[in-house]
Formats: sequence, C-alpha cells, structure tokens
Amino acid sequence: MPSRGADLIAATVTLRESTDLAHATIEQCRVEGTATDADLRGATLMDVELADVRIADLQARDANLRRVRISGGRIGTLNLTDARIDELELSGVRIDYLTLAGAKAVNVRIAECQITALDLPASTLSRMAFSATRCDELDPRGMRAQDVDLRGLDALSFLDVASLRGTTMTVRQVELLAPVFATSVGISLQD
Repeated sequence: MPSRGADLIAATVTLRESTDLAHATIEQCRVEGTATDADLRGATLMDVELADVRIADLQARDANLRRVRISGGRIGTLNLTDARIDELELSGVRIDYLTLAGAKAVNVRIAECQITALDLPASTLSRMAFSATRCDELDPRGMRAQDVDLRGLDALSFLDVASLRGTTMTVRQVELLAPVFATSVGISLQD
C-alpha cells in the first residue's frame, strides 16, 4: 500500500480503510476502492482518475490538482480548501459536502452530480461550468468568479447572492432568487 510522501507513476491505487497519501506525487494513476478516510493533503495529482470510489472523508487541502477526473461513486466530504486546481472534472458523483474554500481553480466541470452542500467562500474560480447537477445549498461568500456558468446547476438555496458576481445564470434561476436579491439590497417584501 502506498504511503505518505510516495511518488506514484502509472499505477492503480486501491483505497483501503484509512489511506494516507499526504504530500504524495500521484501521476497518470487510477484510484479505486473504498475508504473511511483518504488523506491527500498537500499532494500533487496529475492526470489522475478516481473511478467509482466510495470515501467517507477525502481531505485534499492545499493539494495541487491538474487534469483530475472523479467519476461515479460517493464521497461524504471532499475538502479542496486552499487547493490549486487546473482541469478538474466531477462526473456522476454523489457528494454530501464539497468545499473549495480559498481554492484557486481554473477549468472545472461538474456534470450529473448530486451535492448536498457546496462551499465556495473566498475561492477564485475561472472557467467553471455545471451541467445537470443538483445542489441543496451553495455558499459563495467572498467568491471571486470569472466565466462561472451556473446554468446547469439546480440549487435550492444560495447564501449571499451578492457574491455571485462573475457568474452566468438563467432568467428562471434569477426569478427564483428575486426575493433573496431584494433582501440583500435592503428591500422589504410584503404581500
């Protein structure tokens, strides 16, 4: 089993119970299996696919991700706090809690996912798009966005709509958020 600080190239990594790959370099690898927790803090992942993984807690704080694809499976917590991301694709994944707080991310695609809570506070996002994705709650507080397309995101609630600057939404999404927009600028709504 690979360990903390390992250098893995062109390998298949099978997760087991508790997997510690903090500060590892993982290139051209496929990651699969089930784990209670997986520690990738400070790790570098390049050309990596996580396929149908089932992980209760995936910690990738301060990680560097380049051309990473997570497809299928279920993740309880996916922590990408302060990560540096260039080309990340999440496809068909069910995630209870996804945080990119403080992350710097470019070229992110999230498709056909179910996310309970999506945290983006103080993140810097560029060229991010959603398609056929559901989210119960989106927290964009302090987010800096450029070319972030939310049209394919069906979100039940947004915290702090003022932080949605730099995003693209459908007219219908904005209509549904009208009361929240009004409240955020001090307008009292009454019937």
